[in-house]
Amino acid sequence: MSTLQEVDERSKLAGTNKFELLIFRLGVDTRSSSRELFGINVFKVREALVMPPITPMPGAPQHVLGVANIRGQIIPVIDLPAVVGCKPTGRNILLVTEYERSIQGFAVEEVEEIMRLEWGQVMSAEGAAVGGMVTSLARLDEDEEKSRLALVLDVEQILRQVLPSRFKAGDEITQEHHVSIPQGSVILYADDSGVARSQIEKALTRLGLPFIGTKSGKEAWERLQALAQEARTAGIPIRQKVAMVLTDLEMPEMDGFTLTRKIKENEILKAIPVVIHSSLSGSANESHANSVGADGYVAKFLPDDLARAVAKAIATT
Repeated sequence: MSTLQEVDERSKLAGTNKFELLIFRLGVDTRSSSRELFGINVFKVREALVMPPITPMPGAPQHVLGVANIRGQIIPVIDLPAVVGCKPTGRNILLVTEYERSIQGFAVEEVEEIMRLEWGQVMSAEGAAVGGMVTSLARLDEDEEKSRLALVLDVEQILRQVLPSRFKAGDEITQEHHVSIPQGSVILYADDSGVARSQIEKALTRLGLPFIGTKSGKEAWERLQALAQEARTAGIPIRQKVAMVLTDLEMPEMDGFTLTRKIKENEILKAIPVVIHSSLSGSANESHANSVGADGYVAKFLPDDLARAVAKAIATT
């Protein structure tokens, strides 16, 4: 499979509550003997290649097959079937991905297709009482009752499990940040990854900021509407209830771009500063964040960068 192209076309999906999912297989599940479909957002995939030569590394972490030389860059290759408990017929394809400013490859059995979906077709795995290494379940077909399901993996959790030394826990703030918000107000954040929620909460706790956590853009929107009603009843500005919104981009039911646009189009809520916090780094996403009215954009995950973005958004709005 050649390098994934059409980045400009895909970037136009931002704010439409649509995205593209790369569908792949990892083999037979060793527990259920089923052969499930898995998914990953195309924006996080730099390219998909026929498996290149892998150089084993003595003492490598469990589930790391070794390293590969991809266009002059040496990257670790993670045995994704082994991580999730599948037995493949072969590890035939390498997905080269970028998460949280880090490049790595995932070995998979085969790639099926790329599907354009609405975030409304994606259900929270936690809401479906599953979870674990899966953040969400994507319905791939129009018929909800008969639709195939793809398991959207929590790659952030997998990376921290396999390569923990590469990533921050959340409370490693090394610089001094002065952030103050009105008494009684909170930071409302939205992120579907349990690992990311833990990071965010540790960072906000270190900053001494109270917060409300939500797991999707839809949940955050519903919570904001409830807080707006509380503010109206109390006769106070909304900023005395919600000092800022911090949102991920990729979330089931409603993405972060759509959440941001809805906030900025609402006469009451538009006063709340919104910072987009995403592992989808790059200038294209920052540009789209500006186009939907976001007050800031910060790539995951360096605690001091997050602290600076929060301080700046609160101080300048």
